[in-house]
Amino acid sequence: MKILLSSIILFLLLISNAYSQRVGFIASDVIREKFPEAKQAEQRIRSIVEEWKRDIEDMEKRIENLKFEINKNRLIWTEEEKKQKEKELEDLTTQKLVYSRKKFEPGGEYDLIVKTIMQPVEEKIYAAVQKVAAENGFDIIWDKSTAPLAYVNYKYDLTLKVLRELGVDVSQMEKELQEKIAKDPRNQVKVETPAATRKKQRTKKEVEEKPKDNQPNEPEVIEPKK
Repeated sequence: MKILLSSIILFLLLISNAYSQRVGFIASDVIREKFPEAKQAEQRIRSIVEEWKRDIEDMEKRIENLKFEINKNRLIWTEEEKKQKEKELEDLTTQKLVYSRKKFEPGGEYDLIVKTIMQPVEEKIYAAVQKVAAENGFDIIWDKSTAPLAYVNYKYDLTLKVLRELGVDVSQMEKELQEKIAKDPRNQVKVETPAATRKKQRTKKEVEEKPKDNQPNEPEVIEPKK
């Protein structure tokens, strides 16, 4: 998902107007949480990973039991029996290591199933973000889930618009968003008091009546002597 949203940001940066950029933002974690297809995909991945972890735990138990057995019978086993059990322990430890790497190392099966299962979902989210940005005139879409911002004005939050584009009911979330927008002082209309209005008018009048310093002085008239 991080790769997806980084691509979205890069794409929108490239197509943005160099002279006037309108910036919005989304919360990708909320989109993944509320979008049913994303939740189903994550659940499938989680189930597969849990099965792998159970396999690894079983191997670890077998390794621990074998270690205990070797230590317990070290004095009564023949040299051949000890070598056989130690070889079994070594093979089992190697098997566990190879299995773990195969599943979880970079480029392994985990990365493959995430790409396979999540890619269709990522493409839908990517398309929804593009469409919302285009329809609402935004040049850049930022993801505050991956890159938190010190301040955001929630009237530029496009998360619900993207979810709506994906077919998610956001009626309840819409109320919460409107409350956040209304609470932001930047979105509140300032009402001037009559006293403040009179002060502005008086100040304006004083400025208009004040003589300008750069006006040329009238020439002095000198009467001729009789």
